[in-house]
Formats: sequence, C-alpha cells, structure tokens
Amino acid sequence: MTDSKDLPLVSVIISSYNHADYIEACIESVMAQTYPNVELLVVDDGSRDDSVERIRALQVKYGFDFRAQENRGLSRTLNETIARSKGSLIAPFGSDDIMVPERLAIQVAYLADKPEVGICGGNVESIDANGQVRSKQKLRPARRLEFDDIFLDRKPGAPAPTMLFRREAIDAVGGYDPEIRLEDLLMKLKITRAGYVIDVLEDVLAQYRTHEHNTYKNLGFMIEHVMKTYAIFKDHPAYEEVCARFINSMLMKCARDDKPLARQLFARLPWRYWNGKTLRAVGRFLLPRRTAGN
Repeated sequence: MTDSKDLPLVSVIISSYNHADYIEACIESVMAQTYPNVELLVVDDGSRDDSVERIRALQVKYGFDFRAQENRGLSRTLNETIARSKGSLIAPFGSDDIMVPERLAIQVAYLADKPEVGICGGNVESIDANGQVRSKQKLRPARRLEFDDIFLDRKPGAPAPTMLFRREAIDAVGGYDPEIRLEDLLMKLKITRAGYVIDVLEDVLAQYRTHEHNTYKNLGFMIEHVMKTYAIFKDHPAYEEVCARFINSMLMKCARDDKPLARQLFARLPWRYWNGKTLRAVGRFLLPRRTAGN
C-alpha cells in the first residue's frame, strides 16, 4: 500500500475576499478530498465581512495554514502564497467554488506520467448563489491545448476552478503578473508559450458558483485586463485579429445596456474588422436600454 507521503504534495491555495457566504463550503470541499496528501493555505485579502471569523473557526477544526492581511490583490497574494507552499502541484481555488471529492485524486493520477502537461483541468458544474445546480449544462469533451488553441480561441479553455499547475511550470514563467488582475488567461498563455500543454479532462472536477459579484459580470474590468493580456503577445501575427474578435464579442454583450462602454469599444475597433457581429451590435446600441422590469 502506498504511503501518502510518497505521493506528490498538492498545495491548494484559497485567496478569499468578501465571500463569507461561500468560504466555509469551499474549505470543507478541500478537506473532503479523497486524495491523501494535500496542504491547504488560506489567505483573507482584506475582507470587510465576517470571513475571517468563519475561516478561523475552520482553522481550529482542521489546522490548515491561514493568514489575514490588508488587501493586496489576487495575483500578488497568489505569488506570495505559492512561494511559501511546499507542493510540487499547485491548485489556486476560488473562495466561492466547491471541489468534487475525487478532483485531486483524478488529476494527480493523470499527471503522473505526463511531464509535458503544465496544467490539468476538467469540466465544471454551474451552481447558483444558494448551491443549487443550474439546469441545461453542457459538458465538453477532453482536449489538449497549445498556445494557439487558447490565443486564437480554437478550442474551449480550461475552467479556472479546475486548474492544477505543476510548480515547475509556474516557476518557468515567473508566476503571476500583479499588473494583470484577470490572472487565469495570462497564466494559460504564458505556460503554453513556454512549451507546456494544457490537458482538460472530461470529468466534472468542481462546482462553479455564479452570483451577482462574479468577475465576468464586470465587463469593463474584464475587457481592460484581457486586452492587457493580449498586448503581452502582440508579436503574434494574429494579434490585431484576436483583439478585434474579442472587442466584437464584448460589443454584443454591452451595446444595449452599457452604451458608454460600447462607444469606447466601437472607437477601438478598426474599420477593416467590422463584420456582421459588429452590425448586430450597432442595432442593439440603437435600442433603448433595458430596465429592471424588461
């Protein structure tokens, strides 16, 4: 029988900010992993709710590493916490999400004989703020991703709540960039540019919680940091086309209900990249903004 100490150590890192309603379920899901060699490091990044009290109560129960700090931002916090973690595999995990019990066991076993894989991911199940599973969910097939698959959006990426990193891949690219606050896309691009691949499994590995404060709902923030991320790779021959495609997709999301943001995006889109999607966005822009009752 294999001693758990002979298995790779997985460092799960949770940076929590104002997620008091969700942090307990998140931590409990890590402690319930069937994989036996896990260290958990939790950082509260300046929460103004009662997250710290809830985390400390669980720390007394489970004995994991916990630190509370003034707000420093996610990327900086991840770098600092990774630096003091001990695992050869790193799982940054959102403080509002939930791991399925077999998640780490599945991923560690998969990575055992695949040194070329810098990140392993899987499928997610979407849940609402109350933890209820949302209906009509599409599970994507297993796939291998290289740099162009991600940069050119040729295949679906690896969902953030499922990503397990090799420490050596994180070290090879210098960790997270504190200037890029939408950290997952940049890390996927940097690690695949460095020569690793990302393998995404068909297994459901986590529950992704959707609620009113999800980052993806802040379109202005997301656009700013995705464009900053793409600019790091502006030497790629398809850079302008990639940016234009992203702007067109964001125009479809904001043209009707955030007209100031839409104006900014129209101004950033060169005429040569206008297409049918752009024209549909123009049509939405001309419609009155929807009200709460519509």
